Amino acid sequence: MVTTHEESTGRGDGVLRSRAAAEAYVASVCFKHGPPALVGVEIEWMLHHPDRPADPVAPDLLRTALGAHTPPALDPASHGLPLPAGGVVTVEPGGQIEISSAPSDGLTPLIGDVTADAAHLHELLARYGLHPHARAADPVRPAQRLLDLPRYAAMECVFDQVGPHGRSGMCSTSAVQVSLDAGPADTVADRWAVLHELGPVLLAAFANSPVQHGRRTGWKSSRQACWLSLDPSRTAPPELLAAGEDPAAAWARRVVDTPLLCVRGTGSWAVPSGVTFADWASGAVRDGILARPPTLADLDYHVSTLFPPVRPQGHLEVRYVDGQPGDDWAVPAAVLLALTSSDGVVDRVREICEPVRDGWVPAARDALADPALAAAAAALFPLAHEVLAAGGHPLTTAPGPLLARLREITEHRVLRGRCPADDVFPLEDGTAAAAAVPFPAGLHLGDVPGPRETAERHRIEEGVR
Repeated sequence: MVTTHEESTGRGDGVLRSRAAAEAYVASVCFKHGPPALVGVEIEWMLHHPDRPADPVAPDLLRTALGAHTPPALDPASHGLPLPAGGVVTVEPGGQIEISSAPSDGLTPLIGDVTADAAHLHELLARYGLHPHARAADPVRPAQRLLDLPRYAAMECVFDQVGPHGRSGMCSTSAVQVSLDAGPADTVADRWAVLHELGPVLLAAFANSPVQHGRRTGWKSSRQACWLSLDPSRTAPPELLAAGEDPAAAWARRVVDTPLLCVRGTGSWAVPSGVTFADWASGAVRDGILARPPTLADLDYHVSTLFPPVRPQGHLEVRYVDGQPGDDWAVPAAVLLALTSSDGVVDRVREICEPVRDGWVPAARDALADPALAAAAAALFPLAHEVLAAGGHPLTTAPGPLLARLREITEHRVLRGRCPADDVFPLEDGTAAAAAVPFPAGLHLGDVPGPRETAERHRIEEGVR
């Protein structure tokens, strides 16, 4: 959304003049306490012309196809009317299309609403030859930013200072994001912890981006590898909290210690490299776009420029699942709801995940070919099915077709150590496995396989298919 300078200065908002004030504000709003009652999803798809897969999506064509649902980011004059079931359409920097659902008080109505909105949206797009990719990374096209907005220009500049992978992540990938309530105050720490500890297993089980920009990368989730290749303060999983440590305070420290990505204003939103929000709030930097002190609105916006696996925004936004083919987005949403449904289930899940809770890199690279991740998934998916089959709460009452699909995925994929990335799609036929791996060692990605190791792993995987 295009924002004016008057909006960005936050008239009516408090002015922040210290690190302590910024931390206190973030800690006070990041977790909204209360019994879990709502769920929402954001479903992203990359779009392409099936007969011309290398062509970029033209913004004018996308505006025409979306009509009254066009978001202001694509047409500032548009009101971006919701879809029939209440979902809102947004467009990501590379032309990816997204539906953000309205919060729902039950899994079954959520699935019904988003399925209806997705069908309506895809019908509008299909009239103009645009169809969703089944993958979570663009298998053919290079990363190309289509939205000319100051936020994304600044983001691209910051990411390019690290390498090419941020541009790929923002322009050439798609995800399933699930938003869950933070829960009662006395269980927030456990809920925060279990969502992270589940991360490697669910990332592995739903990995769906083995090919990117015409290369078989050697990673089952090239999408997550992109984000793991960036500035750790902005995208890394958090460090394990000590017993009794307050997750709100830890998150607040991280937020203010993360360098600014941009600041809203007129003209360019770019900021000097390396300046953190704490620097700005304390007055250590008072120049150019940072000449004024920040407001609460600036701090809220800064939080939106952090992209960790789970981002607290009052609710908990789970961001680590690759985009899924067809209607399979509903499966990770249901699994997350099931595996966080009660204190007893959470305790069991944390016990299962303990050996692999830090396994983000093997999850993104090897998925369920990693034996430890495969063992954890083989325990978690039947548990999720058991919870959903029992029902007992609107958030864990699943429609019959979803239960059947979860059972099918469990039996034919999870228990066989497979994930969506192990299927080969027509666009990927003949993709070179020996191409240079695009993800470097360093930062928080860890060691990566070389081209020879990548090619050998792919040869072995092909042999067991």
